[in-house]
Amino acid sequence: MKLLVGLGNPGKKYERTRHNAGFWLVERFAVQTGTALRKDAKFQALVGRHEPTGVWLLLPQSYMNSSGRPLQMLAGFFKISPAEMLVVHDDLDFAPGVARIKQGGGIAGHNGLRDISARLGSHDYWRLRIGIGHPGDRQSVADYVLDKPSTEDRAQIDAAMERALEALPLMLAGDVQGAMLKLHTQEKAQEKARPAEPAAKPAQADKPEKTGKAAPAEVVVKAGKNATTGKTEKTEKESALKSLFKKFLPDSGRSGKK
Repeated sequence: MKLLVGLGNPGKKYERTRHNAGFWLVERFAVQTGTALRKDAKFQALVGRHEPTGVWLLLPQSYMNSSGRPLQMLAGFFKISPAEMLVVHDDLDFAPGVARIKQGGGIAGHNGLRDISARLGSHDYWRLRIGIGHPGDRQSVADYVLDKPSTEDRAQIDAAMERALEALPLMLAGDVQGAMLKLHTQEKAQEKARPAEPAAKPAQADKPEKTGKAAPAEVVVKAGKNATTGKTEKTEKESALKSLFKKFLPDSGRSGKK
């Protein structure tokens, strides 16, 4: 890489808004590495150089919709191709706490990327996307990105940027695959580390009540049989009928005798 660009809007009014996530990360990298960022009227941007790698740092001061102009001017002056640029920006498609690296692709309605792609005539620059979440309504996007994130969302965004900063030196040194592996693997590990939701407790209705008495033994009786004698109901009825016949009919053994 030869150029690291952070996207955002200049001025105190916007410095804490979601749309300035690109500024946040590049500014942190500059502080961590002791890289001075100075206003350059020629390039209409804050510019610095990371001495260990020779990578230029750029924060356009021309507002988001015109981010491409300072980038185009500096890249043209130092003959930097799109494939040698890394643009850091906020991304509505990812939740707070997510950071991703990719090359090329669409602009997803991002005005800063739209201007950069139009001025460079290419989508082939690298991107470090910082998730800021989505308001849920397309009509609310403009107000959402120009508003401050909640305390919880800001904490998640900060955590994602910390992971991205750990992978950034690999990216700037040209080890793109190593940087992607480090960042994306860390994120998966972070997701696994989150506590799982507790399993639902079994229903209490099936649990016998505690009465202090032993539960009665279950008696299984087969259909049609007496549980004590084992005789079938049909056999018992036949025996009863025979008893009645013997009682009311003359004894067959006395037949013909007086």
